[in-house]
Amino acid sequence: MSAQSAADPAATDANIVSTDNVAAILNSALYAGGGLLRLTPTWVPRSFLHPGRRIKLHPNDLYAYGGDRGGIDERWFGSTTEAANEGRVWNEGLSFCLFEGKRFLLRDAVSEAGVRLIGQDLWSKYERWPIYSKFFDNMGPIPHHMHQTFEDAALVGQEGKPESYYFPPQYNNVDNNFCYTFMGLEPGTTKDDVRKCLQNWNRGDNGIQDLTRAYRLKRGTGWLIPPGVLHAPGSLCTYEPQWGSDVFGMYQSLVEGRVVPWSLLVKDMPQDKHQDLDFIVGQLDWEKNVDTHFKESNYLEPIIDTERSGAGYTDRWIVYGRVDGRQLFSAKELTIEPGAKCTLQDPSSTSWITVQGKGQMGSLNLQTPAMIRFGQNTEDEVFISHEAATAGVEITNTGSEPLVGLRYFGPDVHKNLPQIGDYKKQ
Repeated sequence: MSAQSAADPAATDANIVSTDNVAAILNSALYAGGGLLRLTPTWVPRSFLHPGRRIKLHPNDLYAYGGDRGGIDERWFGSTTEAANEGRVWNEGLSFCLFEGKRFLLRDAVSEAGVRLIGQDLWSKYERWPIYSKFFDNMGPIPHHMHQTFEDAALVGQEGKPESYYFPPQYNNVDNNFCYTFMGLEPGTTKDDVRKCLQNWNRGDNGIQDLTRAYRLKRGTGWLIPPGVLHAPGSLCTYEPQWGSDVFGMYQSLVEGRVVPWSLLVKDMPQDKHQDLDFIVGQLDWEKNVDTHFKESNYLEPIIDTERSGAGYTDRWIVYGRVDGRQLFSAKELTIEPGAKCTLQDPSSTSWITVQGKGQMGSLNLQTPAMIRFGQNTEDEVFISHEAATAGVEITNTGSEPLVGLRYFGPDVHKNLPQIGDYKKQ
């Protein structure tokens, strides 16, 4: 579908419910699902990256948006955030709900029934679902880049983007080409060192990775990445809960022989600052980049939530901690053994993706797909409304292997959120 259809997508696709007509089908879907909404796969391409081929998309569909748009290397979950891609289609990055063969945007659903879906507190403060998550899957590393702080993003009418990583074993059967991530800058690095790298942009490799260090990626662990911190994600498939924004600036000019255009460095900076090297360097959070204990400040290992675990099921924190003192997002991994069941009760709404096994969540089937065609619906993704989450949802493992699901949460919803480093206390 072309970008020109953005004003009235229903005019070109009879299965899409227009914004003005969402109320009736949303009420029916919430009633039938007991507060649960079935979501369909949301695929996002990146023109400057190389797909890692582990997110279950059929290999014939990796370039479904067209070769000029690049390969599909991301799947977004519970998203009301548009992907900031040049040439994007109208719905790129936005999640659809599915009910009785009809689709409607989760963004429209939240706008229509915000309190029911995300709770009074989130709706009153943000009037939207302010976070999302994704699978990020590449064959090799991507450029050393950062995401702007909230203050710097506001200069161009955007929001900042702190994010987090978790490396699910189920989606990482192979390492691909570079199972390491460069993060931050080597302590002792100066702003002039980075400025010189920017001056050398058109000389091939500008050498910024000479100023940083790489950390080996480990399945079943993760990282918290504050805004303004440089990072060059490696080749493990990554589950990424993050703030609902798609701002970034690439600070590396050459990756695996691929040239990174200057435009990707400055795309979310004021137009009059696109050649101001001091301003560009100044968008980095310097203290966090040169932190002498970077790993201790940002590394995550799962923590069992004993209050939410029981016989036959284990709930683990996989993303936790605070960004600049704020609880912005978090995530958990629930594992239910064959034949077991549990009542999942959370303090707020959450978006769920099944990564192993099959089962039942309320009235909805859960099934981890082996292969997905572009445009095909699946039974692995669910949005759990605030109403359903706080009341409790029964989940049953109906298969012969563990049923495993990942889910993420919005800001300020947990009273017992662990802090960075708490995994050492287990």
